[in-house]
Amino acid sequence: MSESQEQAKRAEEETDTPDLEGESDDSSDEGEACGDSEMDFLRNLFSRTLGLSPGEKVLDELSLEGVARYMQSGKCKSIICMVGAGISTSAGIPDFRSPGTGLYANLQKYSLPYPEAIFQIDYFKKHPEPFFALARELYPGQFKPTVCHYFIRMLKDKGLLRRCYSQNIDTLERVAGLQGEDLVEAHGTFHTSHCVSFFCRKEYTMEWMKEKIFSEDIPKCEACNNLVKPDIVFFGENLPSRFFSSMKQDFPNCDLLIIMGTSLQVQPFASLVSRVPNSCPRLLINLEKTGQSDFASSLLGFGGGMDFDSDKAYRDVAHLSTCDDGCLALADLLGWKVELEELVKREHALIDSRDAKKKGEKSSQSSGATEKAKGAESEAGKSDKTE
Repeated sequence: MSESQEQAKRAEEETDTPDLEGESDDSSDEGEACGDSEMDFLRNLFSRTLGLSPGEKVLDELSLEGVARYMQSGKCKSIICMVGAGISTSAGIPDFRSPGTGLYANLQKYSLPYPEAIFQIDYFKKHPEPFFALARELYPGQFKPTVCHYFIRMLKDKGLLRRCYSQNIDTLERVAGLQGEDLVEAHGTFHTSHCVSFFCRKEYTMEWMKEKIFSEDIPKCEACNNLVKPDIVFFGENLPSRFFSSMKQDFPNCDLLIIMGTSLQVQPFASLVSRVPNSCPRLLINLEKTGQSDFASSLLGFGGGMDFDSDKAYRDVAHLSTCDDGCLALADLLGWKVELEELVKREHALIDSRDAKKKGEKSSQSSGATEKAKGAESEAGKSDKTE
């Protein structure tokens, strides 16, 4: 075979040999594409199954301004508020978990085995004294509602509030003007009290309990002599049945969820944020971000928890401030600020007036009793002289 024939044969073989390097690249790309497709499939499957698929983006901007524009659009007609101890701190009531200033950080004087024991039902039944001593310090009626409480009242007055779900036991929502049907007091209330005996359960009024607490008596049932406890939910007790029945009705029909002053650490209250429709905007007004998605959900790209910062965020807004400042800022954007400030001023003046009246009545009763006693002593003196 001549040299020219050999060169032609080699060229023909090279032409017929597949490009392995190129084929390897194509296979790699196909594998990556296949992997992406499988992950997308899994995400979609879990999203459909668990109801975690992203919904329609309702807000034109993930900011307080965007929330305000949505509230003014006419599409936002059913607002749910979820609130915790942070909405009452400006009234002088400590929250539970703030380092140094929170309630749990300042219970040393009660010689508890651990701070949470003061709200443990088993500990309470054996040692009720620490709870009732604390109750004297924090008892409802000694504090005024905050700007935040009255902002929620304004939502009600304007026909926008579906319900307020509160973790608080201070009853300040009621003092601010919310009625029983406006509220779900998830962790109970001082509004009523009951005997702890399963066989008795006699009910007592807030006035009865207040008299016992401030006379430093341990409240005992008049029917069976067991302890009487305010209807607040202790660790180890079930939440009120109304919490569960209202939750099923309210959250699927929510247009805007406003979360204020809560760490969202206590279940099942914290899980409520995931029960609104996938398109429902969620506004957090708090000193720090909370309620965010856990690692597993984030890894799969789900939105069950709050998502403020990822590139998939589409409905959650965090406004970091005190609850009062946040409510004032939102009211300002809505054109309600002056109205809100006037409401707070007017309601606080009414509370001061009622308190002054009560103090005057007590003072008159005390003076009357003193004068009566002096009169009795004087009559007794005259009688002695006559004798």
